[in-house]
Amino acid sequence: MRIGVPKEIKNNESRVALTPHGALELVNQGHEILVQKSAGIESGFTDETYSDVGCRLIDTAKEVFDNVEMIVKVKEPQPVEIEMCRPDLTMFTYFHFAAEEKLTRDFLATGATAIAYETIMTDDGKLPLLIPMSEVAGRMATQEGAKYLERPFGGKGILLGGVPGVKPATVTVLGGGVVGTNAAKIAAGFGAKVYILDNNLDRLRYLDDVMPRNVRTLYSNQYNLMELLPITDLLIGAVLIVGAKAPKLVTRDMLKLMKPRSAIVDVSVDQGGCIETCKPTTHEHPTFEVDGVIHYCVANMPGAVPFTSTVALTNATAPYMQKLANKGVLEALNSDPSLLLGLNTYRKQITHLGVAEAFGMDYVDPATAISG
Repeated sequence: MRIGVPKEIKNNESRVALTPHGALELVNQGHEILVQKSAGIESGFTDETYSDVGCRLIDTAKEVFDNVEMIVKVKEPQPVEIEMCRPDLTMFTYFHFAAEEKLTRDFLATGATAIAYETIMTDDGKLPLLIPMSEVAGRMATQEGAKYLERPFGGKGILLGGVPGVKPATVTVLGGGVVGTNAAKIAAGFGAKVYILDNNLDRLRYLDDVMPRNVRTLYSNQYNLMELLPITDLLIGAVLIVGAKAPKLVTRDMLKLMKPRSAIVDVSVDQGGCIETCKPTTHEHPTFEVDGVIHYCVANMPGAVPFTSTVALTNATAPYMQKLANKGVLEALNSDPSLLLGLNTYRKQITHLGVAEAFGMDYVDPATAISG
């Protein structure tokens, strides 16, 4: 198979979809890898590191798109990339369709096949291609939140861990999944007072067992959240419903319960955000204020640490890339139920229920779609 790796063009996106190490495995299995020149530079991988393992270096993204069967990316295709898609092309990347109707409809119109990292799910309910970036984003959420609590960045001027004789900040984490767990772990390490909310009692029991003493678990409901907001210095949104929009747990009216210059980091912004006042921002312009509360809603947080993120992502995606390349897309989808769950569009059909429901569009079962 001919596989293309274009340079990411989303604002301040420095990751690349495939490391030279991952490319080498595909080359050794007989596949041809076309890499756009400078695609890996920001992640710490020179053009030479790709050519040395047998990749072809290509000048432009269009040349890459025009000459491959599968495109592998990190972020959702931008408008100029959608224009280069065609019905016989497969794209393997993070799409997060349910958060953006225009992206969904525009990509659907191309007839190209979309396999989304974020909806591939194993039998035990885990999201293997979302986990590594969720780990990065969760840890970064606390790191960025701590920064924006500093007064020069508009915050309350509070140190997350406090000092002897001065109480620490209070951090509230919405969601006890991978993002929330990692956010709470780092906040606890800073010495903050941490609350983590979830509506899965089994998960809360697990977190109560493994987290340090300065992390407390609470069942997620509106009453508990409204009790916490007035004392929360940093609020981290970490809610995920696979392939669907995140629920709005904090409304505009509830936001007024937070003290001025408190901070919010909504990692769920990729799926529409779990805080009503959040909207996607960029690394270039990461924050905005609503009712005196600082909002950090960067939609590609791991892009700020591209080396770590790229290596972690390739570690997870490489086995699936190899399966798609070695078996061909249709046979790979037919033979792997986990991979089939990643199929979001096929021949102008929506094949993920969460995406279809987000916009009231027709849904076709993925197995039915590819068998037809």
